[in-house]
Amino acid sequence: MIAEGLATYEEAIDWLHGLLRFGQKPGLERMQWMLEQVGHPERRLAFIHVAGTNGKGSTCSYLSQMLIEAGYSVGMFTSPYLIDFRERIRYNGAMIPEADLVELIREAKHLAERCEAESGHGSPTEFEVITLIAILYFANVTRPAVVIWETGLGGRLDSTNVVLPIATVITNVGMDHMDVLGNSLIDIAREKAGIIKPGVPVITGERRAEVLAVLQEAADKSRSTLYRIGSQFDVEQLQESVGEQTIRYRSLLRREEAEYRLAMNGPHQAVNAAVSLMTIDILRNFLSYLLEEEEIARGLQQTRWPGRLEVVSPRPMVMLDGAHNQEGIEALVTSLQRLTPPEARLHVLFSGLADKPLASMAEALRGLQTKVETVRLTTFDFPRAATAGHLQEAFLAGGWESARLELISDWRQFLASWVKDNRTANGDDWLVVCGSLYFIAQVRTFFPTTVEEVGE
Repeated sequence: MIAEGLATYEEAIDWLHGLLRFGQKPGLERMQWMLEQVGHPERRLAFIHVAGTNGKGSTCSYLSQMLIEAGYSVGMFTSPYLIDFRERIRYNGAMIPEADLVELIREAKHLAERCEAESGHGSPTEFEVITLIAILYFANVTRPAVVIWETGLGGRLDSTNVVLPIATVITNVGMDHMDVLGNSLIDIAREKAGIIKPGVPVITGERRAEVLAVLQEAADKSRSTLYRIGSQFDVEQLQESVGEQTIRYRSLLRREEAEYRLAMNGPHQAVNAAVSLMTIDILRNFLSYLLEEEEIARGLQQTRWPGRLEVVSPRPMVMLDGAHNQEGIEALVTSLQRLTPPEARLHVLFSGLADKPLASMAEALRGLQTKVETVRLTTFDFPRAATAGHLQEAFLAGGWESARLELISDWRQFLASWVKDNRTANGDDWLVVCGSLYFIAQVRTFFPTTVEEVGE
């Protein structure tokens, strides 16, 4: 029976997570085999495929919100999730209902078992099955007008790369997941460029010449047009304060520049918004999508992406940021240098994964050392989490003085004390919680906030 052993939502999710034992197996053969068995439902959907080292989640959210404001039905597939697994698969902003997810996991379980037994390609991985579930949900249940489709890891061999999109987005290229994607920017760029399809326009927020050369080569081979920030479109930050910024955007597909308000901070979010706007410009100019200027502006202003310079407590000031690699830390440093008042004293609570370049991340964080009083290092409940001692070694290697470092054994107890002790203070002390998104997800449950969107 297809439904054997999956009577409840909890049992279905447990079975799905149990596929983690198969690890990462780059390649599309298992996805293609399973999709073939169900008649290739992905061919009935219009995808915007989004890859990149950082900014994928925010870019997906900008795109989704603008399209929803214009009256389009929108599916969105992102990863990872912060609190609820169902955040990964959304329709018009709403998480997939539990009942639909259980039914689709049952169908996917049957296909996965057949794939292992019949295909010769082995068992699908957890992410491959989740990707399959998202396709089945969008193609057979909700049938959205467009699907915002985020890659999991890399691009070329990522399980999401079984679709033919209407637009391709590569936000940027950074040094992350080198064990899978390669040890140079060029190698990683080639993997990301693997999602470029024949004749499909490509939009990128990348500026570095060596990376752009790789993307341009792939676009030329596919006879696709590459739209680059700083060339065919660009953005400028006009003003910024905590929780808000104003940008000016220009595009070769528009007669005039336009100004927009964003609810997310940082120059990197201005770039993500510009990449999203250029994608919308392409949809409007070449694919007959109808979005009014007011709908675009409203969509941008209403977009939120939790865990990205997110203020979860204004007094005392507590800010969360899922800066999970060196580029993410650099973006965080740039933003805090601009946002914090001169009298602010920063306190950092950091935790990360052991397989990340922690020393490089610590060195990048030194850009704030004139403002930082103490860096508190802690671990959290996750299989790949680094120990506090491992983090201390990384921060010392990254150039931090031992006197500025403090090891925290229980981050929950620390947060409770911090909030209590600083609630009536003068507000000059800011606590910045950063590092792994998996850590941010656990910290976020400590504060009374509502999950809206997630993604790394």
